[in-house]
Amino acid sequence: MAHFVPFAFVVVLPVVVVAGAVVTLFALGALFDALDHPQELGGRIGAAFRAAPVQGREAGARHYYTPYWKG
Repeated sequence: MAHFVPFAFVVVLPVVVVAGAVVTLFALGALFDALDHPQELGGRIGAAFRAAPVQGREAGARHYYTPYWKG
């Protein structure tokens, strides 16, 4: 246990502080972007909860439609 405290102080604490600073910078950037463009904020919130568009599928080889140029 005595070796854990110096390890945590030297390694873990700086990693936590740097990670917290990075998260804080991203949060401040998002806040300033929202304050700079308030008209886009509603669209971004709506886009976050909107379902993804459905991908189109290729028709299989046994599809009923065959183009005239394929014979």
